[in-house]
Amino acid sequence: MKIQIVYTGRSYQIAERLPSEIDLSDGAKLDDALHAVNQLLSDDEQLPPSCLISVAGSHVGTLASHEDQSLKDGDELVLIAPVAGG
Repeated sequence: MKIQIVYTGRSYQIAERLPSEIDLSDGAKLDDALHAVNQLLSDDEQLPPSCLISVAGSHVGTLASHEDQSLKDGDELVLIAPVAGG
């Protein structure tokens, strides 16, 4: 199945290295998708634990604190890195 990936927020240059979609096996879960995304990044570019996660338009928590859930073909995974400043 294909999952759409959107990355926004701090470290937007990471988004340039991430594909707009990833292929996962049928029955894949959120943690499978997050693992696949992190595998595409170097060790010093891993997603921050405070990164917010949205699946199919619903906020599901942060990278450090979320419930794993099943994904469907065509779901959109949005990763929102924290932004500081005023």
